[in-house]
Amino acid sequence: MNQPHPDDAAEPERWADPTATYDEVASAYAAAFGRELDHKPFDRDVLTRFAATSPASDRHPVCDLGCGPGHVGAFLAGLGVATVGIDLSAGMVEQARAAYPHMSFTQGDMTDLRLPDGSFAGIVCFYALIHIPRRRVPVALAEMARVLVAGGTLLLAVHGGTGTLHADEMVGRPADLDVTLFARSDLCDLVRAAGFDVIEAHERAPYPEEHPTPRLYVWAAVSP
Repeated sequence: MNQPHPDDAAEPERWADPTATYDEVASAYAAAFGRELDHKPFDRDVLTRFAATSPASDRHPVCDLGCGPGHVGAFLAGLGVATVGIDLSAGMVEQARAAYPHMSFTQGDMTDLRLPDGSFAGIVCFYALIHIPRRRVPVALAEMARVLVAGGTLLLAVHGGTGTLHADEMVGRPADLDVTLFARSDLCDLVRAAGFDVIEAHERAPYPEEHPTPRLYVWAAVSP
């Protein structure tokens, strides 16, 4: 996300549909961010620890939800975790399939996944929940809980802050994106309200090449 500007309102009157932007910028986005984990040691560490505890199998894989060009899911797959990807953007799914043809990527809406209960052993959702309006975040989190097996785990990463951001440019292309920002305590409360127990919650400062917002991570498990 480039050149976002703050909006102090809790939620804009009009919430931009992210699909059009991500379809338009998919190729440039994949080129710009497909290797971003190389420069994010904290993200690699938490993903590696998440992978080490995952009981994922071909029947119940981990889902990289809001997978973008597929690099987060591919990182987990490289650690031996059965992983699939879902994204709202057809353009992003196309990029992910081209980059990682050995993996499965499909289109889907995290607020309405159209999948059976208990489909996944785990969900990783990095910087995708931010594109859900705040009033709809509980819907998305409840849907994540629904499609996880009993005791299934969730790893979220979001931008920290208050209010929202709007971006009208991304990777050098015109964009129309709204972003929900979260406080760590508020995100933990939302996760718990959706039926999860919080295992870990972290906040880190942005790396030099990142947009200057804090990064929040919540690792949780479906309550028994």
